[in-house]
Amino acid sequence: MRARWGRRSVQRGGSGLPGAHLALLAASLLSTVVAIYVCLKQLPPLPWASPGPPRPVNVLLWWEPFRGRHHSGRPPPDCQRRFNISGCVLHTDRAAYGEAQAVLFHHRDLVKGPPDWPPPWGVQMPPAEEQKVLVMDERQAAEAKALAALGPRPPGQRWVWMNFESPSHSPGLQGLAGNIFNWTLSYRADSDIFVPYGYLYPRTHPSEQPPGLVPPLARKHGLVAWVVSNWDERQARVRYYRQLSQFVPVDVFGKAGPGQPLPSAELVHTVARYKFYLAFENSQHLDYITEKLWRNAFLAGAVPIVLGPNRTNYERFVPSYAFIHVDDFPSASSLAAHLQFLDRNPTAYRSYFRWRRSHAVHVTSFWDEPWCLACQAVQKAGDQRKSVPNLAGWFQQ
Repeated sequence: MRARWGRRSVQRGGSGLPGAHLALLAASLLSTVVAIYVCLKQLPPLPWASPGPPRPVNVLLWWEPFRGRHHSGRPPPDCQRRFNISGCVLHTDRAAYGEAQAVLFHHRDLVKGPPDWPPPWGVQMPPAEEQKVLVMDERQAAEAKALAALGPRPPGQRWVWMNFESPSHSPGLQGLAGNIFNWTLSYRADSDIFVPYGYLYPRTHPSEQPPGLVPPLARKHGLVAWVVSNWDERQARVRYYRQLSQFVPVDVFGKAGPGQPLPSAELVHTVARYKFYLAFENSQHLDYITEKLWRNAFLAGAVPIVLGPNRTNYERFVPSYAFIHVDDFPSASSLAAHLQFLDRNPTAYRSYFRWRRSHAVHVTSFWDEPWCLACQAVQKAGDQRKSVPNLAGWFQQ
């Protein structure tokens, strides 16, 4: 019957279906395809479908921090390998300024020397005029600075102000006009990109730093150590050291003051021989807690004696029993008496290391880690826009 049916079809026209039926079938198929496409576009993604890779982000570092404006720099870090952050294109090539989704400006290099901003985007300047903006009188330099900083930028580009010094050591803040920067990157927890000098994180393996629940007390031959690179008799930390050293021995290391020279590579090993470490900041400001706590004390296995922001501020980041604050004692002599008590009582001394049972220490890698974290922040932010209206007012509060 199939052969007969086939033969009859051929006899009726050779195409198998009349023209009207073919048109109707084609229209029906087209409607079905359109309906399926619309439905699929409206459906949520399948639960087992893996998200796509993050969009590539180009981040330009305008200067390599503390290396000088004309320093060629070193190769950018591999964010994927170092910090498990993918999709980053990092560079210091100013010729590629227009391709950058974000530009990092280090504060100290920004305010040191004549204005050095990216040129206004899309505004052609003769080479002679470009040279004039580099060396001018004070009034003209300020005008050129404002013109360049507030001029047009590549569409969607973010300018990021980066600073890890305290307000006391950040000159030139008042000279930066409002709304120049879109984001802040600093040690302050309320920064747009928060990058502390270090932090504690949940321990997943005994080998994570520092290893062991308690540092070996048999290796500790000294009582108090202090490493200081900038000595200033006017600073609170120097004044407190002068008082404390009258009651307990304090061994000082560093390039200035009465310190013994100490190579950076030997710092942790040297401090590990002491029971206590003076984690004294050069100034006292909100969230200004530097490597003196995270590396010099916690990583080395010494109990930190801190002088910086108040105890409540420290306790936002570390357990209350992990450190000794100078504000806990009415005088340096009473603090000295407490240190002598802990020196004679190993059980009480070991209690300051309870945090090591559950946590390890991360010390921030400068300047690679902030650079990669800036890239990650751009990836997460999408098209969200903002600007910083009063940088000095925020940072100096």
